[in-house]
Formats: sequence, C-alpha cells, structure tokens
Amino acid sequence: LTGYPSIRRRPMKRVIEPLRLMGAEIKGRNGDNNPPLAVSGRPLRPVSYEMSVSSAQVKSAIMLAALFTEGETRIKEPVQTRSHTERMLGYFDAGVRCADGWITVSGNRPLQVRDIFVPGDISSAAFFMVAAAVTEGSDILIKNTGLNPTRSGIIKVLKEMGAGITVLNERLVNNEEIGDIRVTSGKLKGISLGGAIIPNIIDEIPVIATAAMYAEGRTEIRDAGELRVKESDRIRSIVTNVARLGGSIKELPDGFVIEGGGGVKGGTVDSFGDHRIAMAAAVAALGAEDEVTINGTECIGTSFPGFREMMARLN
Repeated sequence: LTGYPSIRRRPMKRVIEPLRLMGAEIKGRNGDNNPPLAVSGRPLRPVSYEMSVSSAQVKSAIMLAALFTEGETRIKEPVQTRSHTERMLGYFDAGVRCADGWITVSGNRPLQVRDIFVPGDISSAAFFMVAAAVTEGSDILIKNTGLNPTRSGIIKVLKEMGAGITVLNERLVNNEEIGDIRVTSGKLKGISLGGAIIPNIIDEIPVIATAAMYAEGRTEIRDAGELRVKESDRIRSIVTNVARLGGSIKELPDGFVIEGGGGVKGGTVDSFGDHRIAMAAAVAALGAEDEVTINGTECIGTSFPGFREMMARLN
C-alpha cells in the first residue's frame, strides 16, 4: 500500500499497532511508521483498545477489521471524531453500539445490501462557505451537503465569526443528516477555538485561517497539533502563506494566532503539495489587493478535481 509523496510521510504506526494486536502482519518503512506498507493476510481476533490520539482514520481501521473477527471489539477514543463509519455500518445492519465513549463492534455478522446516497462533503463546501462569508454582497446555496454533527462544526464557527448561515431542507438519508446551506457575507470577527471542537473542524482549519485574515480582531487556534501530520505540516504551511500574503500570524506548537482586519495584500504562496492549503489560498485571493500566485495547485485534484471551475462559476 502506497500513495502520493505526502501520504508516504503520514504516520502509520498508530494504525499498525492496534491492527497487530488483532493479529495482523504489517510492515512499513522507518520503523513501521511510514508507507509503503506490506500487509499479509492473517486471522484476526477481537480486542479492547483505548486510542491515545483522536483519529477517525485509526478508529475506522479497527472497526473495519473487527467485522472479520469472532467476538466483540471495543474501541475508546479520547475525544469523539467523525462518526461516518459507525453510522454506515449501522445502516448495513452491522452490530455496532456506542455508549459511554466506547464503540463496540460485533464480528462475523452478515451485512445487509443497501442503496447509498453520497451527500456533498462539508469539508469541500467549507471553501465556498468562507468565500461567500468574506466577499461583500455574496449569497450562495450549497445543496445536498452532509450535516453529520461530528463534521459540521464549520457552520458553528462561521456563525460565531459573524457570517450569515441558514440550514434548509434538513433530512436523514442512510443514517446521515443532509441539508442545504445558505451563506451570505457578514462583518466577521475573530474568535478562539480549542478543545473538543477541534477534531470536528480539523480539515477546515486552513480555510478558517483565511476567514481570520478578513475578520476584525484576534483568532486563536489551539489543541490542533494533529495538523502537523497531514499532507503537509499544516500549521507551518498556514503560517508561511498567511505571512506571505501580508497577514499577521504567530505560530504555536499546536496552532496559531492571527491578528485580523488587514485583509490580504497579495503575493506568491505555495501549496506545499497539500490540497487544502492550496484551496484555502485560492479563497484568500478573492479579496486580495494585488494578484496572488499559488504554486503547485495540481494537488487540488486529489480531493476536488472540479474546484477551479466551480470557483469560477461564483463570479
């Protein structure tokens, strides 16, 4: 198993260790910490595992492996992460229970065939939500978007910052909340974010930093050290690009502080091979005083191939 260079830098030991406890045989580079990974098929056994880091990817890997064991696997995460796997397995009639911070999965249970509607990804929608929030006179409607409460923190954040956001046509489809999001521009203000909301908005923090540049006052992000092991060190990437665009930003070990209100001056920034950093820079450029050049935008295709064309439609 391998991937793009950015994926080959991602830490895998936190996935490998619980799977090895279940009987899996997995080997990787750099002390089993990085891809490529070699996986050999083995019978798996159930485990009771308390995660040391809140990661939906780690949790989901254990849950999916647990489906092929005899018995019950129990997983506890320090802070609840996105719940898509639990909901989808429940929709397939897998034996999944969630109580008191523990997720229990019953193995060796036949799954039921179901039709699936895939809603719009709110992490992708977030770029357009911020684009509307920071551009005076904007009014956009983003339809059929996933509103899972463990993923929709960006709505709360932008409302708190002062954007006009209304959720319409809410409904439940294959165990997931779905709706339409209307966003209008507003006079934004800085806020402080940390603690339990961070796993909910971890993928949106690059574009929240863009909103913070246009907001009056200080925006502070804490408890987001997980950003350092994404496709890039996103804390360092955000700090570098905000500074290059004329913003005032201070790097923290687990986040950053932006003194907003100055807007975006213009300049040349880098994607650092990270799709979310590239798209956040594109949104920042919308209201820039001068031209913004973003190097390395081909990485956007890893998650949002039509981003450029969709952004152009907003003008």
